[in-house]
Amino acid sequence: MKKRIYKSSEKKIDGVCGGIANYFDIDPTVVRLAWVIFTLAGGAGIVAYIIAAIIMEDEPNYIDLEK
Repeated sequence: MKKRIYKSSEKKIDGVCGGIANYFDIDPTVVRLAWVIFTLAGGAGIVAYIIAAIIMEDEPNYIDLEK
């Protein structure tokens, strides 16, 4: 089975960092800290996050009760 990247159901903003952490099997806090560093080092992290939030799909079998 091919491994796919999805937004995490355990979200802080939109689940992008959690999804990336799940894909690489690392702690989501590490990914979030790296994202903050990229954002502070020129702002590219904000654009990358927005693009990832639009492109990445939600986890299968996840129902957003807030919608």
